[in-house]
Amino acid sequence: MAQEKKDIYLLTANLGFRLFDDFKKAFPERFIDVGVAEGNMIGIASGMAMSGKNVYCYSMVPFLIMRSYEQIRVDVAYHNLNVKLIGVGSGFTYGLEGFTHFGIEDMALMRAMPNMNVVVPAGAEDSEHLVKISYDFPGPLYIRLGRVNPLFKYPGKYSFKIGQGIVVQEGRDIALFAIGDMVYEAQQTIELLKNKGISAALINMHTLKPLDVSLIKKYARFCSNIFTLEEHSVIGGLGSAVAEVLTEVGYKGRFQRIGIPEKMLDIHGTSLYLREKYGLVAERISQKILKSITESRLC
Repeated sequence: MAQEKKDIYLLTANLGFRLFDDFKKAFPERFIDVGVAEGNMIGIASGMAMSGKNVYCYSMVPFLIMRSYEQIRVDVAYHNLNVKLIGVGSGFTYGLEGFTHFGIEDMALMRAMPNMNVVVPAGAEDSEHLVKISYDFPGPLYIRLGRVNPLFKYPGKYSFKIGQGIVVQEGRDIALFAIGDMVYEAQQTIELLKNKGISAALINMHTLKPLDVSLIKKYARFCSNIFTLEEHSVIGGLGSAVAEVLTEVGYKGRFQRIGIPEKMLDIHGTSLYLREKYGLVAERISQKILKSITESRLC
């Protein structure tokens, strides 16, 4: 895109070693490494956006969002600027680095930000579509990246649009709304549930804000059990957003958020190890869903 679009600028905060070598070589005047100064990066990006530039800022989730939250709020969001924030390492991606590198509160923070749009691709296909869309997208855009699991594939043709969830698979018994890397885990989960005779719909809710409210309402009309799945705190993320919609429409079924609990374990390790410990792998997720369905039938 930068070959064709001369207004694209890339900013990073002492990250992206080797990752941006090609970009730096091709467009040295349009690449800025501000050093360990995320707040300054947002201020610079805002000034450039006000000067008509199309700016992308890249850093790890906790440093991009939490460390520079005030600057994002005052400089980018308040002025509704054309700045794209790319946060890498969501959830437990950098689990070996410990709690300082966990990206587990960012969706709650950015969802509450005025004028902010929040999109979380489920895999490489989503990411490629999102990159193309992002250039012409007006206003602030937060793109949350985990491992961008290349294993996730859509079973057929699909259309990716910001603000519109994607029905990956239809089902009649339950609806499972997932976001980001968890869409792949959800895909494996519904296969396990199928073996138990449960037909599950899977929805890739890649856009947290603006939320696809109509799609949630659609499944609320006929699914007696609805679940959300996210590698994020159960407070303030996808689960909270869906719960708000279901409450407002008077949903009578059973709803459960599956994510990271507020009370965290005093552990660190690989992302897979932490996902297993927190029950964010297909086998554990299916067990939670089956338990919830059984309890709902007993009520």
